[in-house]
Amino acid sequence: MPPLLEVTDLRTQFRTPDGMLDAVNGASFSVEKGETLGIVGESGSGKSVTALSIMRLLPQPIGRIAGGSIRFNGKELVGASEREMRGIRSRSIAMVFQDPMTSLNPVLTVGRQITETLELHLGFSPRQARSRAVELLALVGLPSPEQRLDDYPHQFSGGMRQRVMIAMALSCEPQLLIADEPTTALDVTIQAQILELIGRLQRELGMAVIIITHDLGVVAGMADQLLVMYAGRVIERGPTETIFADPRMPYTIGLLQSVPRLDEERGHRLTPIPGMPPDLIRQPVACPFAPRCDFVQPVCRTRVPPLRAVAPQQDAACLFDVHAPWLLGAGGAPQAQTAGQPVMAVLP
Repeated sequence: MPPLLEVTDLRTQFRTPDGMLDAVNGASFSVEKGETLGIVGESGSGKSVTALSIMRLLPQPIGRIAGGSIRFNGKELVGASEREMRGIRSRSIAMVFQDPMTSLNPVLTVGRQITETLELHLGFSPRQARSRAVELLALVGLPSPEQRLDDYPHQFSGGMRQRVMIAMALSCEPQLLIADEPTTALDVTIQAQILELIGRLQRELGMAVIIITHDLGVVAGMADQLLVMYAGRVIERGPTETIFADPRMPYTIGLLQSVPRLDEERGHRLTPIPGMPPDLIRQPVACPFAPRCDFVQPVCRTRVPPLRAVAPQQDAACLFDVHAPWLLGAGGAPQAQTAGQPVMAVLP
């Protein structure tokens, strides 16, 4: 069986006054039915643009898909008409957008925003749509759903608005849910509730999920597969457990070093990644992470590393075989190897 979603060599560009900006540069990945894919990376790495490309919701006329393929259930979405995409959005692929505070229409009641989707995509009558909207708000754990249906977004807290957004996304029971930073601007307790809610609904409805975040802690407990993006490129991908146990790309290692941990007795220090991401308009013909990399070698400044297999089911975009044993508490300095032989050691 083919994957539910298969993205191949996706390239998305934006026209700017200074030239074309390569927001996504050759991304490839797939999502199986019922699977959770986590996409991580710092701001500007191309995570959200990848999601908007899948949904075909790029801002026009400045944004465009410049190349590649997006296949959903075997159907090619690149080049599909807007009418075809309207039939796919919500019914087959739904998206929870990044900011719950601004994603809802402030002049329409919450109930109307849900019933509109049901009437448009599923042909429900107003009475049927309202009844289903009450069920959806109850499904996402909103108290007194029948009374809250006639409230406006400003009458809800941030966590409640996020639940409303999830209810809207689930209204047509999609096969794939894309959650873009679903815990942004929420306190820690509400974050945990929202993530638990998405996980529970996925199990109950059997849908696939793409969760986009810069927080590795979010994907650690949710994602089956992990995609790490940097400067518009996929620089590591594989099973989440495998990448957390043995990251093979220096950027991924840097992300994990930046996560606070309770193991100071083993000498772990919180280590930020120095420097800034490259200019996506004038990217050098070299490894985009080279200026910030502790493992950098002269060849890294002259070649773009391909995404290659480094272990079973694990790919990384690095010219060297990099390991970080200290992440597992093994001690010692991280090693970069080529042809099975250590070629350097860097600061622990």
